[in-house]
Amino acid sequence: MKDDQLLRYSRQIMLPDMDIAGQQSLIDSSVLIIGLGGLGSPAAMYLAAAGVGKLILADDDVVELSNLQRQIAHSQDSIGVSKAESGKQRLLGINSDIEVVTLNSRLAGADLDNAVEQADLVVDACDNFATRFAINESCIKHRTPLVSGAAIRMEGQVIVFNSAQASSPCYRCLYKDSDGEDTSCATNGVMSPVVGIIGTVQAMEAIKVLTGIGQPLLGRLLLLDAKSMQWREMKLTRDPDCPACSNL
Repeated sequence: MKDDQLLRYSRQIMLPDMDIAGQQSLIDSSVLIIGLGGLGSPAAMYLAAAGVGKLILADDDVVELSNLQRQIAHSQDSIGVSKAESGKQRLLGINSDIEVVTLNSRLAGADLDNAVEQADLVVDACDNFATRFAINESCIKHRTPLVSGAAIRMEGQVIVFNSAQASSPCYRCLYKDSDGEDTSCATNGVMSPVVGIIGTVQAMEAIKVLTGIGQPLLGRLLLLDAKSMQWREMKLTRDPDCPACSNL
């Protein structure tokens, strides 16, 4: 680790659980972030600041004025620009030492598998069930840890899955299908800080998994009710009949 890195990350390195070894683990890690919107923005920014060595940003959308209420990686000058490219500039402005790769497409099929295979961990920050199910299946296939988050209105949730561990459930253990439910912020609305809270928790969970610090939310669904500012935790176990992970 270089002298300027020791200084940059000194407040993390001084934590007994982290130390230089934990920081080096972050520097050597690669994280795929799918979605550079309300959740992906704070998650990506904190992972960049914390020193994750390689961030792969995947998003097929462009920045719009209505995004700026909550998608803090982007600015007014970014309107009309690819969210992945806008996010890259923001992250390199925070930490020029890291590598940022952009994928300006909606990942699916072989492209999704290739991206997941390159990563040590995936942050699911997308906004639809179809993509979440596909991400889940790819992470199971490649035994890649997955930090899943969602937020809508004044509610949010975070959970960690790791199919490399025999006891871990997966996203399909939690949701069998979408039931046709529309979970987009465009039709339901969302309070700006809620996505920031959930995205930041996703970043923290990613750091814990990558460094081995603490107890990640593995199979533990953390639920936020921002109206009352109360958190609840639900334990999720693997479904023996799960269509995605029952054959592991």
